[in-house]
Amino acid sequence: MLKKIIILSVIVSLSSSCVSSKIYKELDGKYTTLKNEYDNLSSENEFITNDRNLLQSQLDQLRIIYDSLFVKQNSLKKDLVAFQKKYDNINKTYKALEQNSSEEIANNVQKNRELLAQLEAKELALIAESNRLLKLEANMVERSNRIAELEALINSKDKAMRDLKNAISKALTAFEGKGLTVEQQDGKVYVSMENKLLFKSGSWAIGPEGRKAIEQLGIVLADNPEIAVLIEGHTDNDPFSGSGQIADNWDLSTKRATAIVQILSENQIIKLENLTAAGRSEYAPVALNNSNDGKAKNRRIEVVLTPKLDEISKLLKIN
Repeated sequence: MLKKIIILSVIVSLSSSCVSSKIYKELDGKYTTLKNEYDNLSSENEFITNDRNLLQSQLDQLRIIYDSLFVKQNSLKKDLVAFQKKYDNINKTYKALEQNSSEEIANNVQKNRELLAQLEAKELALIAESNRLLKLEANMVERSNRIAELEALINSKDKAMRDLKNAISKALTAFEGKGLTVEQQDGKVYVSMENKLLFKSGSWAIGPEGRKAIEQLGIVLADNPEIAVLIEGHTDNDPFSGSGQIADNWDLSTKRATAIVQILSENQIIKLENLTAAGRSEYAPVALNNSNDGKAKNRRIEVVLTPKLDEISKLLKIN
């Protein structure tokens, strides 16, 4: 099973301000829409795993039914052979008694007719069971193929995310120990950046070293056009009390996430439709806010990289 979400650290400090109500509502509306899309991707991934398990369970049940029908088919074959022997014996008796009495001959004729009728019924039943077995075999093959395709796609996505994680780790080696971590969990890659690497207190302007780290990340993302990129800004629970261009923690977290997107968008190879910026304010903490260390962990930027699941969705819709 894939690992759990490890969240990226970014710092949010108190700053000054007030953004217009219109801009704030636009940002808030965009975040709500994009958050729903993000949640839908997570639900879709869970649905894919459940569907694969259901298919495997159905395949196991079909195998049990197939084995039962195979045994029944063998039993019918044995019955057919037994009835054929009875028929041959009676036919011999009939020929032996043919010269004796007309009444005995009539009785043998009736018995022969009954046996022939039973043989015909057994043959028809055997044909029906054989046809049913063939259909079950075809169904089992189809479901096995679908499971194999699903597993191949999931393994391919997992490998792609492992390769992406390794590529990002390699590209950002210079920033290890400077507030940046890269983790893979639940089929996704999480890049966590702390305040000391990106922002000065009360600012959403990114410093030179932070810009360099984001540009290096952008080079890797440009080589992976099928990856959805969610950039989330997070704060601690200290209420914002400044004035100026920042209204509150929601506003600051959104501005910082948007600042990351703006630097990534400078790389013309990156597909802008893959980028999403969202402010989470203090409502998604990774630590308790009862200490300076906990507050520092909660002030963070998280870059969540998710594989697109279009191919798997199409496979699941096949009847």
